[in-house]
Amino acid sequence: MNLKSLTALPVFNEVQYVDEVLDQVKQYSEHVLVVDDGSTDGTAEKLASRSDVTVVCHEENQGYGAALRTAFQYASDNGFEIVVTIDCDGQHEPQRIPLFVQACQDVDIVSGSRYLKVFDGDSVPPETRRAINMQVAAEIQRRLGIRLTDAFCGFKAYRVSALNKLDLAENGYAMPLELWAQAAANKLDIIELPVPLIYLDESRSFGGVLDDAHTRLEYYHLVLDRSISAALHGDEILEFPSV
Repeated sequence: MNLKSLTALPVFNEVQYVDEVLDQVKQYSEHVLVVDDGSTDGTAEKLASRSDVTVVCHEENQGYGAALRTAFQYASDNGFEIVVTIDCDGQHEPQRIPLFVQACQDVDIVSGSRYLKVFDGDSVPPETRRAINMQVAAEIQRRLGIRLTDAFCGFKAYRVSALNKLDLAENGYAMPLELWAQAAANKLDIIELPVPLIYLDESRSFGGVLDDAHTRLEYYHLVLDRSISAALHGDEILEFPSV
């Protein structure tokens, strides 16, 4: 029996892509949620004109992780059993949504991987992004025992019952690191599903100082260290300045 599924899209200033992506997503998902994370570029107006998706708005930009938490809470509150997350920047293929839903029938998390398989037409990833991803994925495997080839792909499917075991708090792009630490602590079943590697905008910003690769990697290590300490050892979570 297929489980009731929701497709959720965290959105921030995606006026260029939002309508086209949502038109495609609606072809493959009956229930669609958009979390508008304080967009200021006209995205909110485009979303307001649609009646075929549910929209939840953050008055101010809170971050990628915060938008995902809102989506997870909505899925839990509204009786969904699986939530698929997909980015709204045109770099994921909505036709793969049913594959993620099907793959998540018997596991807790299905995580997309852009490096598990080579597809015809794959983009060449920005060198620093791939290097950071590979380094972090290797560290996650070494420290948490989770075999990953892609630590940061936003295309995922989750069992809502598994998400309800987690206590995620990271607001930014490093939220997946907190997720992996808590998933390991809760012994969740995780598999990867290959997805094409599509980069449409190599200059996309991570926000402020995180656009510097070295600073971003240091930030990821801080979040991973903190999350592992909290999730696996129950130690007090140490606060560090937001970046």
